[in-house]
Amino acid sequence: MNDSVDNTQQYISWFRHSSPYINAHRNKTFVILISGEAVEHDNFHNIVHDIALLSSLGVRLVLVHGARTQIDAQLKHDQLTTEFHQGKRITHKESLNSVIKAVASVRVKIEAQFSMGLVNSPMHGSGIRVSSGNYLTAKPLGVIDGVDFEHTGEPRSIDVATIKSLLDSHHIVLLPNIGYSPTGETFNLNVASVAQKTAIALQADKLICFSPEEGLKDKHGELIKELNAKQTENGFSEQHALLFQASAHACLKGVKRAHIISYKIDGALIQELFTRDGCGTLISVDPYENLRQASILDVGGILELITPLEDEGILVKRSRELLETEIDKFTVIERDGHIIGCAALYTYQKDKLAELACITVHPDYREGRRGEQMLTFLEKQAQSSGFEKIFVLTTQTAHWFQERGFIAAQLSELPIEKQDLYNYQRNSLIFTKDLKK
Repeated sequence: MNDSVDNTQQYISWFRHSSPYINAHRNKTFVILISGEAVEHDNFHNIVHDIALLSSLGVRLVLVHGARTQIDAQLKHDQLTTEFHQGKRITHKESLNSVIKAVASVRVKIEAQFSMGLVNSPMHGSGIRVSSGNYLTAKPLGVIDGVDFEHTGEPRSIDVATIKSLLDSHHIVLLPNIGYSPTGETFNLNVASVAQKTAIALQADKLICFSPEEGLKDKHGELIKELNAKQTENGFSEQHALLFQASAHACLKGVKRAHIISYKIDGALIQELFTRDGCGTLISVDPYENLRQASILDVGGILELITPLEDEGILVKRSRELLETEIDKFTVIERDGHIIGCAALYTYQKDKLAELACITVHPDYREGRRGEQMLTFLEKQAQSSGFEKIFVLTTQTAHWFQERGFIAAQLSELPIEKQDLYNYQRNSLIFTKDLKK
């Protein structure tokens, strides 16, 4: 019984925390890349359910699917072979029909999955409409390094007006890795290039790429949670290099964010989009986490952050009215629209002293040196403004400040007006740090 209650409370807590993301994603356009390998995986039906959930929450969705796995199987069945150059398949005239059959089979499988409406299934009552067609014009890749790619092509243009019209009618738009030229030729396209081109043409809010792994990994095999789109990729596998290049280029051309997540992990799409930390790799031009001057719009977030510590007596209570008056003294760390850290700097010009106050980091983010980041930022701010020392009053974090160069001080060393306000009942310890060194 207790387990059931705990699970219910966890669900309620998660649902409440996801509500800002539900509101943020409504009426936004997401382009989702699904490889042929992902379509064959056992978890694909869960991915379909999660995509259906996004649609029901008002997200405008374009699915771009690949078919390399299915093309390989079809060519083998047809006793045909193809070569690769620079990671791209050379599509000969005799193999084109095999490619078309493979791509068509993937399209049918995806449409069938979205057509499920069985009672007691996640798709029951969803009534989702999937639309696909010749919304993409292609051109031949041509001859590269003396190699004629024949019917392998690249995207030329996207029929944005038609796609937006379908999205406005609450359809999910399905784009295959096949394109047609104005002369009626058919071309086999790289799925990452189709997804990139589509996301840019639509100025999508997100490009989401499913990959075999949970995201991009560094040289030690650790997940890279965030990457700047301007960063030069280094050491990724061929497949991940393509996904990163497509994602980064899309972001540099106006797509707000790109995500690389695993198609093998059940619920990865939901976790990435509806939790603060996600589960894959986020790529963007603007930083996901930002240290900045607070504004009046941050008052609610700061109060939510500091109130639990005020209730425990760790911080001095501040009313909303006081916080609004003193907001220009606060610095915050914002992560995806949420305030996860704050600190204030009060100055005493006559004494050349600055006070560090209300330094707080959300419990979930105390392992990332964010407190030290704010401390360093405010120390430099005080130093550049000509202050000689910085001081802090604390009841429970004395060691943290001592480890960062603060030394114990006496009440008499503080400005007179601060001495007059000293709360002897709290009996706060006083520490100072010389900024002249």
